[in-house]
Amino acid sequence: MTAAAFDPQKLSIRRMMLKDLDDVMRVETRSFTAPWSRQAFVGELVENRLARYVVAEYDGRVVGYAGFWMIMDEGHITNIAVDPDFRGLKLGERLLEAIMSMCMALGGRKMTLEVRVTNHVAQNLYRKYGFERVGVRKGYYTDNNEDALIMWVDLPPKVMRDREVQA
Repeated sequence: MTAAAFDPQKLSIRRMMLKDLDDVMRVETRSFTAPWSRQAFVGELVENRLARYVVAEYDGRVVGYAGFWMIMDEGHITNIAVDPDFRGLKLGERLLEAIMSMCMALGGRKMTLEVRVTNHVAQNLYRKYGFERVGVRKGYYTDNNEDALIMWVDLPPKVMRDREVQA
């Protein structure tokens, strides 16, 4: 999908449902070298009362998703993925905004995540929304033993406060 062909009117962000899992798994396997299993997503949606997930739906097709766990007053981001054919259209940004807003609505004061040390695109997105590097988890990723940066943000971050003022 090119930016010129992308029609924002055809995009919606909504809660993930079990019926979305075929599309979610397609995005998952195209996005990660160590993808989650379908059963892991079922568990998140059905059994994990702390989990909250959203999808980006474009013209009736799920093209991205994001999720987090709400633990006390902290949101722990589990994953954000955008179909490779839809990258570069700011969908990751829209998904991050959606889960940050959801976390704040649930009383969240902070959010955290782990991100591969080599994933500079994601790190730049997180920094744009106020996330700061606070540590490293050595060998965090099981597919290649890559380290993960630990990032945290206080909510609401400056970027979102500025948007609220402009709205």
